[in-house]
Amino acid sequence: MKKILVTGACGYIGSHTIVSLLGRGYEVIGVDSMERGKDYVPERVKQITGKGFHNYHANLCNLKNARYVFETEKDIAAVIHFAAYKQVGESVEKPLRYYGNNLIALINVLICLREFNVADFIFSSSSSVYGNITELPVKEDTNVTEQTSPYGRTKYFSEKMISDFANIHRLKTFILRYFNPAGCHESALLGEPIEEKPSNLVPAITSAAAGRQEFFLVNGDDYPTRDGSCIRDYIHVMDVAEAHIAAMENLFNNTAQNSFTDVINLGTGNGISVLEMIKAFEKTTGHKLNYRHGPRRAGDPAAIYSDNTKAEKILKWKPGRSLETMMLSAWKWEQANASVDVK
Repeated sequence: MKKILVTGACGYIGSHTIVSLLGRGYEVIGVDSMERGKDYVPERVKQITGKGFHNYHANLCNLKNARYVFETEKDIAAVIHFAAYKQVGESVEKPLRYYGNNLIALINVLICLREFNVADFIFSSSSSVYGNITELPVKEDTNVTEQTSPYGRTKYFSEKMISDFANIHRLKTFILRYFNPAGCHESALLGEPIEEKPSNLVPAITSAAAGRQEFFLVNGDDYPTRDGSCIRDYIHVMDVAEAHIAAMENLFNNTAQNSFTDVINLGTGNGISVLEMIKAFEKTTGHKLNYRHGPRRAGDPAAIYSDNTKAEKILKWKPGRSLETMMLSAWKWEQANASVDVK
């Protein structure tokens, strides 16, 4: 049984990926500063899978902390790196905080990969590296434009750092650029963190539908799109989690001694507007949503959705869950957890 280190283990995508890893028979070690990770994750993962994982409560921006984990867990087979701040709007307001946290943590992980001879690495990137792109759908070799937020630039710089590192140190890595993960585990035991004022679309919709907010705010109605609202590619979080396993196992099966770095989009290949997402929620749940139109949000591109053919070709992976499944799972999570202390 191979041991996998997951950073950002108690976050949204990290926790769902751990469920998939444990389900595939891997041993999992987690690292999370718990600044934004959730305390309930280890116990709920155990409820779902019947298996536990040890989480090191440590901030990877401190190199001593990172080294301690690698020194203690000497037989790590691969690292999946999620640990990062990820709110677009917050990054516009606090750019230095994002550059400091996201880049320094990655640098320290790369240092440890080199020092402890771990060659297999999966990096959590984002479609935000593409910027306000006009060529759709987005392919991995599409020329990126200026990123629209400091968050997007931290992911872009991170990708370049990984590539430069791999040029001089042995590293096999997949950089996974996901589009918009949404939805929750079918058990309703894991989901997107409950926030007082959600910034991501689907939890903001469910929060308003549940009455935790007076209304849902559509940020912008004058974008050059088919209905004036932003268009995104929404993908179920469990599909994203399973893609990480496919990427990691691809690395394990690649016995080449040389380094390589490859970039893969994780999306459905379909662009859906904010207003269309509202209609899908209403149709799927039978719940009418109170929403209003407001100004654009800083850092938001008008439209972006993926070409995901490379993922299917190389990883033998494609998303298997529908938009309806995504919406129902998110609504189930909201109803089961919004009234309890899972914040």
